[in-house]
Amino acid sequence: MNAIELLKDDHKKVLKLLEEITNTTERAVKTRTDLLAKVQAELSVHTTLEEDIFYPAYKKAGAKSEAKMYHEAVEEHRAVEKLVLPDLLKTDPGSVQFSGRMKVLKELLEHHIEEEEDEMFKEAKELLSKDQLEALGEQMAARQKQLKAA
Repeated sequence: MNAIELLKDDHKKVLKLLEEITNTTERAVKTRTDLLAKVQAELSVHTTLEEDIFYPAYKKAGAKSEAKMYHEAVEEHRAVEKLVLPDLLKTDPGSVQFSGRMKVLKELLEHHIEEEEDEMFKEAKELLSKDQLEALGEQMAARQKQLKAA
């Protein structure tokens, strides 16, 4: 599988989960808790794949603008994983505050995904050969399987 296709499939999964969770009400405490755990697990694996495999290959193949986008993407991951998600995990899933924080997480991730797909992935297709993207995809798929099994 091509690296970009793999990442786009992950994006679709996360966006679907975010849509499901934001469509719940304050009464759906168990559903919200379960969906948030799935979002967290998906994001953890996805972020690892991007930061350990895809982003370094993209940055290495590119120039200054790609290095800038690489650092911006890593920073967006940090904002989600170190700031927004930990707060959300400590928030009562039955509260209106949870709904607000969930909406912020969803908006941050939608923005991040849009930038990756509209800019980074298009540039990666120009910078990396089809064979390179296939090899990265295989490496990422193997790592993904390993991370999900752990």
